[in-house]
Amino acid sequence: MEKKEDFLRTPVWYPVLAGYTFLTSFVKLRKEALAALVAGENYDDYEDDDEVNPAVEGIIEELRKPMAAIPGNCFVSVDSCAPTDTERFLNKRGAVYSPESAWKYLTLSDKVRRAARRGEVEYICLRPFRRMNRTREFRLFIRDGQLNAMSQYYLLRHFRRLEGVREKYWERAGEFVEHISWMLPLKTLVMDIYFTAGGEIMIVDLNPWGGATDPLLLRSWDRDWSKPAGIVLMDPPTRISGDVSVSF
Repeated sequence: MEKKEDFLRTPVWYPVLAGYTFLTSFVKLRKEALAALVAGENYDDYEDDDEVNPAVEGIIEELRKPMAAIPGNCFVSVDSCAPTDTERFLNKRGAVYSPESAWKYLTLSDKVRRAARRGEVEYICLRPFRRMNRTREFRLFIRDGQLNAMSQYYLLRHFRRLEGVREKYWERAGEFVEHISWMLPLKTLVMDIYFTAGGEIMIVDLNPWGGATDPLLLRSWDRDWSKPAGIVLMDPPTRISGDVSVSF
């Protein structure tokens, strides 16, 4: 029997919440491919095609068909994490086009390799790449099956337009959590969501409560969660007015 925490793995929660997330395909990894992932083996490691690990060739071929069925770029991840610690994610927000690049950036991710080493990886997960509007990305903090707090996800700037829709977003997110709560075997968790241009909520990812999960604008897990904190946004930049003299 699976533990409730296993629900946070994409291949487990996806069949339950498929109607509320992006279309996703899954490719199961053979044990030899898992070993190559842990070792960080990709095509760049080989000088001659004859030297390529058959397990690497095999998984790249298995990725080819589902990736070909996705128009444009793909976003690639594994069961419990994505290669967000790679240069590709920083520069391209994770967009990959070929099976070779998908495998490469999984093997370059320390986070993905650590998860594989811990036995937390069974599948490669593929979905169409979508360039997210950063004003519509949020992290939900769900406690005992109810929305407790909500944080702006992108923390590098204040978005003035969010001030006008903050209550609408909070209300909509609360209704969404209430609507799907009965499907969640794990009642306390963190959920990343995206509001589409039409106002629909799409689940991006599920994360464990506390631990290594970033509380973002909630700042710390060591806080009073007994009362809802509402939606928390980045503060506007401080403006200095009046006569200001600067000397060096």
